[in-house]
Amino acid sequence: MTVTSREVAEQLLRASREQDTERFVDLLAPDCCIEWPFRPAGVPGRVQGRDRIREFLTTQANGFVTFDEYRGTVFHETTDPEVVIVEYEAHGTVVPTGAPLHQTIIAVLRIRDGLVVSYRDYLNPLVLAEALASVSSGADRLR
Repeated sequence: MTVTSREVAEQLLRASREQDTERFVDLLAPDCCIEWPFRPAGVPGRVQGRDRIREFLTTQANGFVTFDEYRGTVFHETTDPEVVIVEYEAHGTVVPTGAPLHQTIIAVLRIRDGLVVSYRDYLNPLVLAEALASVSSGADRLR
């Protein structure tokens, strides 16, 4: 049975929310590229390749924020069967500080042969910058 691009996007979003790095990475093509066109300083704009993405997620991203839920998730299937656009609100916690995090996200995914080949994550960079600043200021207070 052939899996649709939307089904792959749903699986990827579920793995992301559950912070299941291995399941997430298994849904990526070997040369997949994840991009963050809008981001605060210190956050890479692009990570390419399944192994580099796994490394990024395990060493930098996981443990920074935990996601409790994604709300208002809307999948937009396009005239290109490979492209799915997803809108959602991520609700979670900044782990080092315990501060709540609410992020509105639009993601554009290109999925070919059941694997994500491109993932552009349009998040609000101000929310992420505030979370990073709260972690930095918390670390400064501990010194």
